[in-house]
Amino acid sequence: MAFKFESLKVWQLAVELTGNVDDLTKTFPKEEVYILTSQIKRAADSIALNIAEGSTGQTDKEFNRFLGIALRSGIEVVNCLYIGKRRKIISQGDFDRFYAELTEVTRMIQALRNSLK
Repeated sequence: MAFKFESLKVWQLAVELTGNVDDLTKTFPKEEVYILTSQIKRAADSIALNIAEGSTGQTDKEFNRFLGIALRSGIEVVNCLYIGKRRKIISQGDFDRFYAELTEVTRMIQALRNSLK
């Protein structure tokens, strides 16, 4: 692998999450395209993007900062799930599946942050 982030399991899971979120948003109603659809996709993408950006050519301190941004983006996705469930466009089953996936990704980000200290 050419880039450091490609070997990080947390980045691999984050990229998988972006695809899953994209698939989920294809079921959202059209009126959500510029609202929740856009927000949840950008937040999910931000997780993987910040892990990748911070991992290459950065100090541990700077990588930790990017991981913090990725972590906050993960929390933003969780909040979007709650909003989608409240608006009845995300089923309880999808909510539970994504919530578990995000719990794992955020746990891994935090563990990576702790390893950098």
